Amino acid sequence: MNIAALEAMLQNGKDNALLRFGLGKAYFDEGQASQAVTHLLACTQFDPGYSAAWKLLGKAYLQSHNTAAALDAWTQGLAAAQTKGDKQAEKEMLVLVRRIHKSANNQHG
Repeated sequence: MNIAALEAMLQNGKDNALLRFGLGKAYFDEGQASQAVTHLLACTQFDPGYSAAWKLLGKAYLQSHNTAAALDAWTQGLAAAQTKGDKQAEKEMLVLVRRIHKSANNQHG
């Protein structure tokens, strides 16, 4: 489904976590990170346990050059993934967090 169709659903009042995740992913895939952040944040407000949304939110923040917000999103995502037992999302976010820390250490050392 394209962005216009998803936006039309949103305008028609069908606001929910899944729609917001779809919009966030669609905008992220189009390289529109700030739009993705808006929808992914809304998704995590609907469903704070949506670990895939936290993971993508962190990636969108990183694409927007906001490393601190990316780390915060992944930290919250890790908690959500651990609560739900979502081992794959947990593993992926741990890798992303370690990569950020390693990059920061390389720049300062």
